[in-house]
Amino acid sequence: WHKGEPLGILDGVPVSVKDVFSTKHWSTRWGSLLTTNKSEFNEDAPAVARLREEGAVLIGKTNTSEFHWKTVTDSPLTGITRNPWNLDLTPGGSCGGASVAVASGMGPIAIGTDGGGSIRVPAAFTGVFGFKPTFGRVPQFPVGAFGTMAHVGPITRSVEDAALVLTALSKPDIRDWYALPYLNVDYRENLGPDLKGKKIAFSPDLGFVQVGKSVAKVVKNGMKLFSELGAHVETVDPGFSDTRDTFEKLGFSGIYQTLKHFTPEEKKRMDQGLVTVVELGKKVTLTEYLEANRNRESLGQLMGKFHETFDLLITPTVPIPPFLAGQDVPEPKNQERWTEWAPFSYPFNLTRQPAASVPCGFDADGHPVGLQIVGPLFSDQLVLNASRAFELARPFVFPDLGALKDL
Repeated sequence: WHKGEPLGILDGVPVSVKDVFSTKHWSTRWGSLLTTNKSEFNEDAPAVARLREEGAVLIGKTNTSEFHWKTVTDSPLTGITRNPWNLDLTPGGSCGGASVAVASGMGPIAIGTDGGGSIRVPAAFTGVFGFKPTFGRVPQFPVGAFGTMAHVGPITRSVEDAALVLTALSKPDIRDWYALPYLNVDYRENLGPDLKGKKIAFSPDLGFVQVGKSVAKVVKNGMKLFSELGAHVETVDPGFSDTRDTFEKLGFSGIYQTLKHFTPEEKKRMDQGLVTVVELGKKVTLTEYLEANRNRESLGQLMGKFHETFDLLITPTVPIPPFLAGQDVPEPKNQERWTEWAPFSYPFNLTRQPAASVPCGFDADGHPVGLQIVGPLFSDQLVLNASRAFELARPFVFPDLGALKDL
């Protein structure tokens, strides 16, 4: 300040942090009654450390589902988090608090994690931009239950802000031995909207997902913009089948390993859906786990071949609009958990690819709809550029909080 120079590229910018990141001298509660206000850390997670170094103003921790296990945001600790477009609806999760903070204007930037869709699903449900970089692009420590499927990334009100944040967060941290080599690039400098000549695959349903008509209509309309921007668009599926079983075997066994120390009495105070998932994870055998890992490798290889032909893959982010808050699944509740209604996101956690959710428009009921842009491994800049091109052609719109009752 005395030198008249900024502390860093985020000097003075208000940023919120998902309540799963260790934050020096702050409690980290994970949305759980089994943690305490004394659950403090003596060091920052890599993402938090980079924010501080670049001068960001940390304004608080954002709500998450308990131990960020699901893609809606309610927890025994903080109750139900609601959607600023309609308070009766869920904002998605597990970064629901982060997406609400950004959509409602509490701050332009939030930092979250995405182990199966936790950045992209709430971004879609609340009409903001969410970006899951290539795994390892943003260092993380400690590694959580979802292991190498979990990515750290931003939720923002603009693509340019996401590029700014990625520039800061991608700086190296020796605590993460999964981290990719540091590129030392400013993602804003190469942020351009030119998509001329790019080959884009549009898969409206991945070949196996049942997509709601209202969502399909909005996404199909949004896809027209890419052709208008000069890209060559082809409707084609990438060629893999439902990855739910593979994802659940790997993810749920990781959750069990992380939470197995809780006693039966303690589990009574937990989200009972999470308790069920812990028990499912306990039942995964070593053979099943290794088979799931082989399936994951095959999926990654398939997508690598796919991207030899196509620069980008575009899908809906979520096949349904936001549903009632406080529920794990939409009506008529004929599904068990979130992995059934959010099948577009977690395949690309398995493959570690960069993927973004871009606000695409609104359905007839005024619900935000997200469009997912997926790039090959390490193509973070390309995904940001395509997102920026879409944003410039169709500027993002945010909720009018004054129109909400009982806010």
